[in-house]
Amino acid sequence: MIRAAKPKSPDKSPPDKSSPDKSSADKSSALSRSDRSGDRPPPANARGRIVDAMLELAAERPFAELTIGDIAARAGVSLADFRDLFPSKGAVLGAFSRRIDRVVLDGASDELLDESDKERLFDVLMRRIDALAPYRDAMRSVADWARRDPLAAAAFNSLAINSMRFMMEAAGVRNEGPLAPFKLQGLVVLWMRVFSVWLKDEEEGYPATMAELDRGLARGQTAIARAEDLGRLAAPLCSFVDALRETGQRMRARAASRLKDDEETGRDLAR
Repeated sequence: MIRAAKPKSPDKSPPDKSSPDKSSADKSSALSRSDRSGDRPPPANARGRIVDAMLELAAERPFAELTIGDIAARAGVSLADFRDLFPSKGAVLGAFSRRIDRVVLDGASDELLDESDKERLFDVLMRRIDALAPYRDAMRSVADWARRDPLAAAAFNSLAINSMRFMMEAAGVRNEGPLAPFKLQGLVVLWMRVFSVWLKDEEEGYPATMAELDRGLARGQTAIARAEDLGRLAAPLCSFVDALRETGQRMRARAASRLKDDEETGRDLAR
């Protein structure tokens, strides 16, 4: 009698724990993708590192040739982190300008309160020059970029306007009234000229820079005084013109009202 072969029992050996579960692998992959997707915040002090990297590179080669990738690599941050913090290298330049503003504003004191506006503004702007001194090679590169690119020059002017507004505040110089925009832009033009002289001023203490700033502030003070005198002389004429304008507006309003009344009267008679 032939015995039937005994069926093999199913393998009951425990599953190999070394092979990952598919669902676990999927979850791990998803988490990894999430880490790379920008949910992770930029590293600590990345903003400052990016500004420093830009200045280092600008001191080494023309600012116009720098790319965002170059700056990010030098700073040790990813392009994603760079994008989270700055939209462009011009924005990095703006962050540097605000850094210099803070240095100057933090150093403000009441020692020159009894001095003239000119002397106080001279002190504030020279302190700004001192704060920029460690970065002069980089500033030469940036200035060359601004001279060659009209859009860059406009952006540079905008940065200077914001900075000079706070420099005037730090110096205790009041800037209000109809001449306020002209005073501010005039100070920006003066600062640009002084900045250009400073970039070439190799003597200790920057005597050429100080002389240019002193002359420019004196000229500006004279021009503002003349403009204010002209404004005071023109004030009566301006008041007369305003009165004529208001009178004309009232006369036109009355004429329009009479015309409307006449039209309504005509419609009533026609009925």
